[in-house]
Formats: sequence, structure tokens, C-alpha cells
Amino acid sequence: MTENLKPLSDITVLDLSRVLAGPYCSMMLGDLGADIIKVERPGLGDDTRRWNPPDAGGEAAYYLCVNRNKRSLTVNMKTPEGQKIIRELAEKSDIVIENYKVGTLKKMGLDYESLKEINPGVIYCSITGFGQNGPYKDKPGYDFMIQGMGGVMSFTGEPEGDPMKVGVAIVDITSGLFACNAILAALRHREKTGTGQYIDIALLDSVVAWLANVGSNYLISGKVPERHGNGHPNIVPYEPFKTKDGTYFALAVGNDFQWKKFCDLAGLNGVSEDPRFVNNAVRVKNRKELSPIIARKMLDRTSEEWIAALDELKIPCGPINSLDKVFSDPHVLARKMVADVPHPTAGSFKMVASPMKLSETPCDIRRHPPLLGEHTDEVLDEVLGYSEAQVAALREGGVI
Repeated sequence: MTENLKPLSDITVLDLSRVLAGPYCSMMLGDLGADIIKVERPGLGDDTRRWNPPDAGGEAAYYLCVNRNKRSLTVNMKTPEGQKIIRELAEKSDIVIENYKVGTLKKMGLDYESLKEINPGVIYCSITGFGQNGPYKDKPGYDFMIQGMGGVMSFTGEPEGDPMKVGVAIVDITSGLFACNAILAALRHREKTGTGQYIDIALLDSVVAWLANVGSNYLISGKVPERHGNGHPNIVPYEPFKTKDGTYFALAVGNDFQWKKFCDLAGLNGVSEDPRFVNNAVRVKNRKELSPIIARKMLDRTSEEWIAALDELKIPCGPINSLDKVFSDPHVLARKMVADVPHPTAGSFKMVASPMKLSETPCDIRRHPPLLGEHTDEVLDEVLGYSEAQVAALREGGVI
């Protein structure tokens, strides 16, 4: 597989983003072959470089997880010389990604309107907490608080428990996914028209967008959703159960045909014909009566025994794995979802690989997550044609 066969191998991304949503987006573009120039603050870099422990070779695991396939360039964007470098790079870039507070880059002459004057085809993606307009546009936004503002914490957790967030920064990750999708669509539009465009991604918009069936349930019924713990608002039974050996497994009965097969297997005689449980609609209404009946029956066998029997009948189920089991799972390994990445200070480290499995242009890890400023001289030379003397003067002046 040669480099020029990568889908985005002719695309250059100027990545001014930090932390998670923007870097996740640019990493996906990098996995698809784009040249990602990650701009960082001299001496400090991306905030996540210091979000340790744990770390590998002095680099925080948090930083490592979203910064492969990039080159690191350090630039002091507060200086006129630094701003000049960014403008020159933007002129040669296809995509600019940034997640600064609304109006910050405009003060530096690095906003979309300024950069499109020198590069009309540029695709400029801003990722902020609340977007470029609206009453909250100047409010700082972080994943945790926006999980709360977007409603997720109101319906996540046990019925009588406290509001509960999702265990990973799911708003940041999905915002990065939406941003990547929008950028790819903008690239396609530019192919047809030659025109770039501005993309405004907001974390709050993103979480509202993926409320999915829970959001739709409210909009259709007008009823504020309750917490169901690990249960599902629209499907029953669809939750974990404790078994004979004290472990749990996830049971996901998706339709009435599976429900009948499950009852037969479990020896729940007559339950599938009970008017309270005969179909999913009534099971949802009577979940409080049904769940204890199933829970008592689950204690008859171990999780392993239940999963084997349910798999035989093609009834969806699975173990509740801790991460040591996830990353040693034979299927996860067969899907090549764990990669060993050579690294200049760590020797090598393991990271999660791309889930995008393309037959003709597979994703790969061409570059380790860069050390701070590792490619500063390289980028200034190769992309902008700066001489060694120019680079040395910029470094002496604290610009890079």
C-alpha cells in the first residue's frame, strides 16, 4: 500500500485545536492519510500533555490517545511573526481546525473571513462549547457540564441515584465525529464547486443531536424521561443480570420472537404468554414486575453458562468486561483494534487503532504522536521554504 493511495493523502490540515474534540477529528483525518500540522504553544503544547499519570516516555496517555499521524509545530500565535506563520500555512492548507473561544482568532487576523481572503478554497472548522451565535456563545464549555446541560445526566444512572455522566468524554468525541463528517462533506462540495466554507460545530448541538430515541421519545410524548439505570427506555428486557457465580452479563432481548425463545430456555413457563409480558409494549409498561422474575431465574446458572446457551439460540448477550478483558478479547485482537506504536522516548506503547476498515485504502499509524515541536524545523522548511537562518532567528526571538 503506497502512501499516495490514501484517501486524503493530498490534503493538508492546519490543526490549531487542543484537548479532545478537535484533536480527535484531526486524528481521524490523519488516519485517512491527511498531513496534519498540529500547532502548539512553545514550551507548553497541548494541555493534555500534562494530564498524567499515566504516561509513556514522559507523554501523558491522554495526549497519546488522540494525536497520532500528526506533525508538531510550535508557534507563539500571540506574536506578529507567529501570526504570519499561521497565515502562510493556512494559505497552503485545505482545512483549518480550531477550538478557541469565540472571537479570539479574529483579534489575531486568523478567523475564517481573514484566511479565506488569501485562500478562498479553505475549509475552516470551529469547534466550541456553544457555537458562534446564541446567548451562550461566550460561555466556556467542557464535556462534563455539557452532558448536564444537554440532558444526558438527567436520564443516566439509577432511578433514585444522583445525576450521572457517561464514563468517557462522549460529547467531545461525538463533536469530533460530527466535525470530521462535515469536513469530508465540505471537501466533496469543494471538488464540485472550487469553493471552501465555514463549519460551526458546537458541543451542545452535538449532544442534543445524539439524544436520538430518548430525545424523540420526549418530543413525541411530552413526557420527561425517567432514569432506568442500565435498563432501556423502549426495550425490555435489555439490562445486565447477576448470575450464580456473582458476575453479571448483559441481556438484550430485541424482539418478541427472541423473548419467546428466551423464556423457553430459561424455564420461565407461561411468562411469555402472560398478558403483562406478551409483547414489548406491555413489557416496557410492566418492567418493574418483570425484571425481578428474570433476575431470580438468572441465579440458576453462571454468566458463562448463560452466554453459551443464549449464543446458541442467537439471543443477543455478552459479558460485562473490564478493560483488561476488552483488550485481550480474541475478537478485539482479531479486528486489530490494538496497535503497538514505536515512540522516540517510550520505545513503544499500545494504543487503540482506527475502527475504520477500508478494503482498498486501509488506515494505518504512519507517525507516532509527536513530541512537542518535533517537526517545527521540518514544517517551516518543507511547507514554507524557510531557511536555516530564518528558523534560527524565529527561535531566538521566542516565536517558535
